[in-house]
Amino acid sequence: MAKSKIKSENKPKSALVKVWAFIAWLTGILVSLAVGFGMINEVLPIPNIPLYVTKIAGYIVVVLVIIGAILAVIDKIRS
Repeated sequence: MAKSKIKSENKPKSALVKVWAFIAWLTGILVSLAVGFGMINEVLPIPNIPLYVTKIAGYIVVVLVIIGAILAVIDKIRS
């Protein structure tokens, strides 16, 4: 029985793939920040959850998005 080997090709990504990946990443950041700030400003309440819990969750979302964006940029610079 012959074993099939999967070759991992390290082809460089095309410019179009990089642009689409950046657009998707940036869109995710913006949507997450919009949701987080909406929760903080009580514009986006969550039914059956107290407003103070929603505000805390909004702050957590915003902080984690900012940390994640900074870490992603640092990772991209280092590689």
